[in-house]
Amino acid sequence: MTSETQEIKRCSWAGTGPLYIKYHDEEWGKEVHDDKILFEFLVLESAQAGLSWITILRRRENYRKAFADFDVHKVAAFNDEDVQRLLNDEGIIRNRLKILATITNAQHFIEVQKEFGSFDKYLYSFMPDGKPIMNQPTQVVPSTPISDAISKDMKKRGFKFFGTTICYAHMQATGMVNDHIPGCSFK
Repeated sequence: MTSETQEIKRCSWAGTGPLYIKYHDEEWGKEVHDDKILFEFLVLESAQAGLSWITILRRRENYRKAFADFDVHKVAAFNDEDVQRLLNDEGIIRNRLKILATITNAQHFIEVQKEFGSFDKYLYSFMPDGKPIMNQPTQVVPSTPISDAISKDMKKRGFKFFGTTICYAHMQATGMVNDHIPGCSFK
């Protein structure tokens, strides 16, 4: 290796699969404040409950098509006909409860936007000084007191499939916390 070549180091969970590597390198832990992207990850993380993340990543584009390019207002207006269409869509996880939860979550997402001005402002109201947390983990934890508080509040507001573990995964995905391990080239 020459002095001009720097070895790329990644968090071990990224493995060698191109989809995981791309997600790790380009998205995971990067700060997001766009409500549309926050809604996308709310949909995807909720769909992931009980499944592996790679299962959802492989279906991400199908979710984008099935859920109106993650347009929260369109999803909030989905009706029984849309639910049936989604139950027949082989490109997504065809779980009635998760599909119904996505529609309900979209409706609650809009309510939160109205109350706080944006979903982003709502989420960051839980963060110390309203800023992301830059961790130096030796191991990644499944939840934190902050994810506990957010998921508890969201549950009170009627959100479904968004427990503390899913909430923490959402926080990692959208850069509310940066859990890249020390030495990771993408920290």
